[in-house]
Order: sequence, then structure tokens, then C-alpha cells
Amino acid sequence: MIVENVTGAAGSIGAGRVARAAPDGYSLILGNWTTHVVNPVVYSLPYDAVNDFEPIALVLSQPVLIVARQSMPAGNLKELIAWLKANPDKASAGNAGAGSATHVASIFFQRETGTRFQLVPYRGGAPAMQDLLAGQIDMMFDLAANTLPQMRAGTIKPYAVMAKSRVDAMPEIPTVDEASVPGIYVAVWNGLWAPKGTPKSIIDRLNAAVVEALADPVVRQRLTDLGQEIPPRDQQTPQALAAYHKAEIAKWWPILKAAGIKRE
Repeated sequence: MIVENVTGAAGSIGAGRVARAAPDGYSLILGNWTTHVVNPVVYSLPYDAVNDFEPIALVLSQPVLIVARQSMPAGNLKELIAWLKANPDKASAGNAGAGSATHVASIFFQRETGTRFQLVPYRGGAPAMQDLLAGQIDMMFDLAANTLPQMRAGTIKPYAVMAKSRVDAMPEIPTVDEASVPGIYVAVWNGLWAPKGTPKSIIDRLNAAVVEALADPVVRQRLTDLGQEIPPRDQQTPQALAAYHKAEIAKWWPILKAAGIKRE
């Protein structure tokens, strides 16, 4: 297997290449929530993110965590929301740019909690995290893989996991449900797709390879250490990925369209 990192337009260039590839099982995409849910709304795409691909398997997921500068006065998520409401538009939350998970999660949080704060875009998550560490911004809604090293070092303050369950790598961080702000879930997930028309026999063979890899103890431990969540075995089927993909579109497209997020 050769991994080719095709950059540009938040993954849509790479996704487009696979959508146009021969359906022979040799061109695949490890797509994600951005390429297959967000991009169809924020970009004008030359392909259909739903109908131009054959689902193979849901591979992994990682939740977004609510974190803040170490000196933030609020001690828990409920106190943070109260502080934000008492100080509208005064706090700042960094993100990795329009349409990024950190951006969408920020907007979703504001909508669900009735809070207002400034959204500060960066060229990526790393420079945003640098400014959070320096106290130049107040908060971030960032991926577990990005925030866990800083939380382990004690350089940022974690408030909650935006998911139904805690992160195995840092089980002491409560979920939003446990923090008395239920249902504010944001997860960035990865799935494997092939071009539309790829024969079922090839899809089944590729799915079996994914299932075998995700059952390997070494692979599982490595992904867990990075803050990733491996879906249960019954959620690793092509049918489960297709259903989950459609459910995520039903949830997020109205939110994205209402927010008017567009990228050039």
C-alpha cells in the first residue's frame, strides 16, 4: 500500500481524485468528517460526497475537547458557561480556519449554550494552540490528539469531552453530559471509501482487512494512546459507515448552512 497525502481544499482535492479513479479497489480514500460532511456545504465540489463513493468501514473517531488557558477563572464547564454569559464577546476561541472542526465546534457550542465569544481563525491548529499556551486566546474546541499532550503536561485547563463517553487516554476528564451540559457532541471520524462501482467482492475483502487491523492489540493501544476511539465490531461494516455518514449529514448540514460558512 502506498499512502499519498494529497493536500488542498481541506482534503477535497484528494477526495475528488478518488471519486474519479477506476473502481478496481486500488484507489481508496481515508476520508473523514471534514471531507465527507463539512466540505459539501462549505465548498463547491466537482463530485458528490455521498453518491460517488462506496463505503468500506468506519475506522476510528476522536472527540473534541473543550480546553482553556491555564489562568481561566472558571473551575468547571458550568462555571465557564456562566462566565461567558456574564462577559459576552469578551472571550476568544482559536480555530484552524473556516469549516475546520475547531471552528464548527465553536459555533455549535455557542448555539447550544447561548454564549457569545470571538472566533479567531489561524492557519492551522498548531499556531492556535501556541497562542492558547501563551495566553493570547482564552479557549479552544480541539481534537483529543492535539490537546492530550498539553493536558498531560498541565499547560492547559480541560473542561469536558464533547462526547457521550470519556476518553480512555485521560479518563479523569468528564463528558459534557456529566458536566451538566448534555448532548453537545462533536467528533471527527475517519472512514475508508472506494470509488462508486467498486465490486462488492473487493469491498468485502478490504473491509475484512480493516476489521483485522482494528482487532490487533498493538494497533488498538496505539490509537487509544492518541485519544482515538475504535468503533465496536458491529459498526465496522460498510452498511454501518453508510448509515453513520447519512446521520452526520442530517445533523450537521443544517447547522453549517445556517452559519453561512464558506471557503474559497
